[in-house]
Amino acid sequence: MKTLIVVPARYQSSRFPGKPLARIAGRSMLERVAVRAQAAARRLGDARALVATDDQRIGDAAEAAGVDWVMTDPDLPSGSDRALAAVDACGWRPENVLNLQGDAPFTPIDYLTQLVDALDGNRAADVCTPTIRLPWSALDDFRAVKATRPHSGTTCVVAPDGRALWFTKMILPAIRNEAERRKTDALSPVRRHVGLYAYRIEALRDFVATPPSDYERIEGLEQLRLMEAGRHIACVDVAPDPYATSGIDTPADLEAAEALVQRLGDPDTDLFSYA
Repeated sequence: MKTLIVVPARYQSSRFPGKPLARIAGRSMLERVAVRAQAAARRLGDARALVATDDQRIGDAAEAAGVDWVMTDPDLPSGSDRALAAVDACGWRPENVLNLQGDAPFTPIDYLTQLVDALDGNRAADVCTPTIRLPWSALDDFRAVKATRPHSGTTCVVAPDGRALWFTKMILPAIRNEAERRKTDALSPVRRHVGLYAYRIEALRDFVATPPSDYERIEGLEQLRLMEAGRHIACVDVAPDPYATSGIDTPADLEAAEALVQRLGDPDTDLFSYA
């Protein structure tokens, strides 16, 4: 098996206990993530999907949704640690591991397959992750959010060959002559990072074995541990998606996701029909 798509899903959460089992338009968040993971695995071919959890209730829900699952230590510090624990627990030996967080119910399937394809096509890369180049209107909205929530959202500075140069909670790059650029370019030079990673298995093992780095602690961004260790992170520009949202961390986020489905319709209808 070439690729394992792991969905880390913790029951315990200080801000939202039982979050993976919370329902959005009648379906649990876990179900919605799981069917997307399975759909991506079908498209990729030599791939499987697996839920990694710390609670039997989530395991039962995964089984009811028709997806394999494993139990992992509840004290693991991150989704990446849980993803590696799942690899070791399941007995499979994938070349690549895609870490799809269980609180990201509307992650586009294309994002998943594009990352794995990019990893396969770039032998220099240790990790692939998606970025979205923001239109000017989206940059204006992002700046407005940052004015009151400065630690929400992450940007990435990318080299011409797609290699990540840095990730930060600040909005980079600073833009000289912005008014002129707005007249000639439909897109701003700012790329917003999507927290989704496809790892080569050896890069994931090294990440988990390496202590948190200085800049990781300062910014609160675990991918900086990889960068400070000299790992090559390749960025894949992906198209904006009307359903793509940040992870659901609170009941208010869940209400916003419910409202999104009510406004735009359920994006998973066909996927559940397939299942």
